[in-house]
Amino acid sequence: MDNISEILGIVFFGNTIEKYCWFLGIILSGIIFRRLITRYAGRLIFRLFKNYSKETTAENFLDLLHKPFSLFILLIFVYIAFDQLSFPNYLNLVPKTEFGLKMVLEKSFEVIFMSTMIWIFLRIIDFIGLIMLLKAEKTESKQDNQIIPFIKESLKILAILLGIFVILGTVFQLNIGSLIAGLGIGGLAIALAAKESLENLLGSFTIFLDKPFTVGDMVKVGEITGVVEKIGFRSTRIRTLEKSFVTVPNKKMVDAELDNLTLRTFQRANFKIRLKIGTSTEKIQAIVSETQEYINTHEHTNQDGQVKFHEFGPNSYDIMVLYFVDSMDWPLYLSIKEEINYKIIEIVEKNSAEFASIPMNIDF
Repeated sequence: MDNISEILGIVFFGNTIEKYCWFLGIILSGIIFRRLITRYAGRLIFRLFKNYSKETTAENFLDLLHKPFSLFILLIFVYIAFDQLSFPNYLNLVPKTEFGLKMVLEKSFEVIFMSTMIWIFLRIIDFIGLIMLLKAEKTESKQDNQIIPFIKESLKILAILLGIFVILGTVFQLNIGSLIAGLGIGGLAIALAAKESLENLLGSFTIFLDKPFTVGDMVKVGEITGVVEKIGFRSTRIRTLEKSFVTVPNKKMVDAELDNLTLRTFQRANFKIRLKIGTSTEKIQAIVSETQEYINTHEHTNQDGQVKFHEFGPNSYDIMVLYFVDSMDWPLYLSIKEEINYKIIEIVEKNSAEFASIPMNIDF
């Protein structure tokens, strides 16, 4: 027993073996028990939201909170472990109140520790946003689905800014009032440097106020056509018809010509029937008349359809066909258009007419 005490009492680099054992034991305890402590503490915190989060479970909350809270617990164990050790006197290190190794280590740890707390708070905001979004999905309005992600991102940016000021004030003892005043002086330079970002931010406010589209609408902006999935601070995310994910700056969404396809009450079909040169006037008139009548009486088209002998092509007589389908359902629109196309072929064949042969341009 005395031998063990002697071994534990051996001094190495300014600390006894016993202190190093305590150090390693605390670190290992933190690594082993941090998951258990995280789950237990997470379930306790979840009870604060339980009455408002019937759509979610504690597991959803723990999935968001696991990484930052686990790191937070580990940092506490690390702090306790390092508190068992001391720097050797022969290093002649200056006190932590003066600039030196002790101050750098302490300040670095405080910054990491407080950053982890900010990370936890951001995850809690994510969870609250998830609760609100699940509630919003049960309502008929799409406006709340659009505004909730925007508010969530605003709160997260505000939390990060406040966290930075708290770190600067508590860790580095800076005068926050003077710092904010200094930011006012440099605000113009920052605004000029971030001109494009500010324009996109103003664009996002314009989208929320004017409501040219909402989440879930199908829009066309320039050459991009797709469904709006998210409206953020800087950009709008669109899922295209090719299922790709396109990010469009909000400035472009506001400045460019935007066609909200969802607000359409009809989808237009516009094409030409090209008849063979030499088709008689009577046959052309009959084809135009029968096609017009069929489109007018179709259950999914309105009375604005137009079928006219439009022009003389280089190799054909061209009949213009224009009609509107009373559905925004794309597969249904294609089915109706196919049905009308078959009927047009039937009408042309019934009148003993032929379609013109259009020469193909082949490059060698």
